[in-house]
Amino acid sequence: MPRPPDQATLERLKQIAGPAGWSDDPDTLAPHLVEWRSRYQGKTSLLLKPANTAEVAAIVRVCVEAEVGIVPQGGNTGLVGAQIPNANGHEVLVNLSRMNRVRSVDPINNTLTAEAGCVLAAVQQAAAEKDRLFPLSLAAEGSCQIGGNLSANAGGIHVLRYGNSRDLVLGLEVVTAQGEIWDGLRGLRKDNTGYDLKHLFIGAEGTLGIITAAVLKLFSRHRQVETVFAAVPTPEAVLDLLTLAREVSGDGGVLAFEMISRFALDLVGKHVAGSIDPLATRSPWYVLADLTVPRSTAEAFMTKALEHGLVTDAALAGSAAQAAALWKLRESISEAQKREGGSIKNDVSVPLSQIPGFIKQALAAVAELVPGIRPVPFGHVGDGNLHFNFSQPAGMDQGAYLARWEEVSRVVHAIVAAHGGSISAEHGIGVAKREEVRRYKSAVEFDLMRRIKQALDPKGIMNPGKGIV
Repeated sequence: MPRPPDQATLERLKQIAGPAGWSDDPDTLAPHLVEWRSRYQGKTSLLLKPANTAEVAAIVRVCVEAEVGIVPQGGNTGLVGAQIPNANGHEVLVNLSRMNRVRSVDPINNTLTAEAGCVLAAVQQAAAEKDRLFPLSLAAEGSCQIGGNLSANAGGIHVLRYGNSRDLVLGLEVVTAQGEIWDGLRGLRKDNTGYDLKHLFIGAEGTLGIITAAVLKLFSRHRQVETVFAAVPTPEAVLDLLTLAREVSGDGGVLAFEMISRFALDLVGKHVAGSIDPLATRSPWYVLADLTVPRSTAEAFMTKALEHGLVTDAALAGSAAQAAALWKLRESISEAQKREGGSIKNDVSVPLSQIPGFIKQALAAVAELVPGIRPVPFGHVGDGNLHFNFSQPAGMDQGAYLARWEEVSRVVHAIVAAHGGSISAEHGIGVAKREEVRRYKSAVEFDLMRRIKQALDPKGIMNPGKGIV
């Protein structure tokens, strides 16, 4: 197990980072020690903000020698506590926000090389300036960082078209758990010369090494995107609507396909200023979709959906501003639920065909467990990922409600597993699901993961207590 750093080690680390690259001031540390939902609170004696890869490597070498734990951190937008130091205060926190350069953009090769501390929106903008698209899109894109996105294998709204973060990476630069620098920044789409090492570090939540830079895939920008908001009667109709969208536009024409429950929309209207219900018709479910098709095709899609009874009302955004307003409704759900009070959140995925059955069974089971609980399901239904959340019953004490988090989640997770799904679709394991995931991984999987961890981080200094092993 890692040891707490002594004063001599702390002084060596400060010297490496330089005067602008460290802090032990409690007020400076405070925002780095709690995650967005305030569920995890950590401690550290030192925050380090290295300016380059060489400094990261030097920091790791000192920590290896002293057997001190390291917690890598990006924009601190993660939701499972992977980026927060443990409560014992024994680890140093390595925040990569100063490493925020876009090193290069190659529009011919359709690649962009960015340092880990680049904010996702800045990566998107750098691609747009070369008339290219980096398609990873998250509600937190104005503050999350690309290194954290890759370490968590973040998903977002465009997974059904472009895949998870893992699918958008050609090469990585990584500081290993020994303090070595692996330069794997190759912009190749074909490189069949051994193990594909980058995939060990993507999604590993900083437990095997520290991602310091990446070569990212770029794509042609969409010349036309039509945004549809539709009232849908049932989850079964949601899937039928997705099938119709693919038939009308082709698989590649469906850029995003999100499902929103009525209560989720009500919460946004209640807590987010300026929110306007897009439709006059109230419905138990809604779909928000982006289609990369001509407007006439989008109109034909809506007409067919109405004719087949898949939707009861629908609107087609008339401008970019209207489309942005519709997406703001979707992106504001988490904030609105936070303002409503205590919420128990589940990030799960099931095969598309299993979604209606899962929703029906899970809602009934949780309602029986906690009478009056208020479900807030929404999310990336196009790729099978649902944020299956629950707000506290009206009048219930928030602390008493949140104390039932594990109980509620265990019921949901059991039903997810019965439907062939995953208890973590895009948020990772972190601290939140470290014990729970043991119920759903085989002994063979655990043994393989332990061997990888032991081989790459034999002293166990990389993000101790996080992830599966």
